[in-house]
Amino acid sequence: MTIERSNPEGLHATPGYHHVTRVQADTLVYLAGQCPLQPSGELAPGGLEGQTAQVITNILTALESAGATPDQVVRTVIYVASSDRSDLSAVWDQVNASPIAAAFTTASTLLGVAQLGFPGQLVEIDVTAAL
Repeated sequence: MTIERSNPEGLHATPGYHHVTRVQADTLVYLAGQCPLQPSGELAPGGLEGQTAQVITNILTALESAGATPDQVVRTVIYVASSDRSDLSAVWDQVNASPIAAAFTTASTLLGVAQLGFPGQLVEIDVTAAL
């Protein structure tokens, strides 16, 4: 498996992610959007920070179950139910300071959205890995 990440000349500088991720792999792993739900099915407490921490835990669990690690992630999409840029930045900072930080050096998108699937849900992250 080969993963090449680059920022081509002529595109803007990024805050840590790469514009282009090129992958040659035998297996791709697509995670469902990871929500801030605890194993009990209850929404994680602690507002945006607590929910983001639960999503990080869920991503680690899902990646491990597939035999993947954060450095094998080739695409992420982060959804934050907020129009406040500081909320989006807080999630970006939290994931980049977490055990899954390597997953966000690849092709990544960060979006503020009107709402997510579960009542009270503030964050969700979609992840693709290559093995």
